Amino acid sequence: MKTKYQLVEEYILQAIERGLYFAGDKLPSIRELSLRLSVGKNTVVRAYEELEASQIIIAHQRSGYRVANKNSMLVKPEAIKPCDIDLLSLSKEVLQQPNQQQLLPMGSAHPNIDFPAIRTLYAEIGRHSRQQSNIPSSYLLPPGDGSLIKYIANITQDFGIPISADEILITNGAQQAISLSLQALTKPGDIVLVDSPCYFGTLLLLESLDLKVIEISCSHNGMDIRAVEQAVKKWNIKAILVNPTHNNPTGYTQPELARKALLKATSGIPFIEDDVFGGLTYGAIQKSFKELDTENRVIYCSSLSKTLDSRLRIGWLLAGKYQEQIEKRLLSENMGSVNFIQSAVSDFLKKGQYKQHIRKAQRNYKANQNYIYFQLTKALERYEHLIGQYHLSKPHGGFLCWLTLPIGTNGTDIYKEALQKKISILPGEIFCTSNQYKHCVRLSFASYKNNEHWNKNIQVLARIIAKHCTKNV
Repeated sequence: MKTKYQLVEEYILQAIERGLYFAGDKLPSIRELSLRLSVGKNTVVRAYEELEASQIIIAHQRSGYRVANKNSMLVKPEAIKPCDIDLLSLSKEVLQQPNQQQLLPMGSAHPNIDFPAIRTLYAEIGRHSRQQSNIPSSYLLPPGDGSLIKYIANITQDFGIPISADEILITNGAQQAISLSLQALTKPGDIVLVDSPCYFGTLLLLESLDLKVIEISCSHNGMDIRAVEQAVKKWNIKAILVNPTHNNPTGYTQPELARKALLKATSGIPFIEDDVFGGLTYGAIQKSFKELDTENRVIYCSSLSKTLDSRLRIGWLLAGKYQEQIEKRLLSENMGSVNFIQSAVSDFLKKGQYKQHIRKAQRNYKANQNYIYFQLTKALERYEHLIGQYHLSKPHGGFLCWLTLPIGTNGTDIYKEALQKKISILPGEIFCTSNQYKHCVRLSFASYKNNEHWNKNIQVLARIIAKHCTKNV
């Protein structure tokens, strides 16, 4: 029979395994856990000491205990194997929603377009559209509009990536940039390593290319390095695809030291970095994998979809040593780009409003995040059986967060009932291949407004979540 302190240990271990606490997260105080589990403080102290001795948690002076950054219990070697992807039908069902105008729009990853700069942008697009009848018809060939490329180079350099304009290839959004990269690097049946949970659009793309994936669980430090090392040693991995900055769906940002460790552990393997949210950092900009790359093997993909408007479909990539083979594919796919969109965006960027808009968007999203975090946690903790049983991520950029609920909770059922109340969210099961995130949901706070309508419906969402969560899990 297990002792009381062993039961406390088991409670903490299960909470970490279920994703309620990530690497670096602060654990409940001794007093709080003592009250929650109805055990003595000394029992909690003993359990924490045992977990610390096992290097699962670490003690911080004057700030309690936190989950260790390197947590061996998170690595499950038997789970590290290639998987087929079958998400098309589920994704179509989830994405075929009623008119977004009728919803509390927390499901989509579209940016807020209620900024003055967006109105200026569309006025510019309208002007260029009207000029088309006076311009001879022609194809806009890769790498894209020369003036736009120059401004994209400036944006990329602001991220700390030293490049020249002739390294940039303009694409139809970041999704095409990633697709072209995968097509150039792989063939059907090949294995690609991805962070997990993984953006469902990426998984659908991999499915369409008939590729297999190995999903590596991520914490605040990104991919578990030991799991990566095991996968690289055991399997013939053709490419690595990560979204390390304000990740979609979790919002985490991988620290620089962890990025260096990942590059070292995967030396020689082609590497695709999806950085569409990188421009929405609230604080200091994180060094990208591209900037840290010493082998010229990182393909950097980004776009204006999250910083301006998803409908623009302006993306770009820096292909490194794979540029020639990717550019050939781009020519065959993009021989007829939308000329006036590229020229209009170029003229918009020329006006110098982009940096001002980004700063305004960063402030807006940071404020929205604080409001959502406060409102939702307050609403959830009205329900006693949810206290200490969920984890809501609080990213340092972007406009997405990830809600992890007790194992046994069905996020898809929550999604369906919320939709009936005209609240849009996304269920966790579309961000993986094996239902391992069925107890999670993704939320967007891009369009949040601190008003009665929003805050009342957040309480409705919390009530739906509480209804579907298993008690005393």
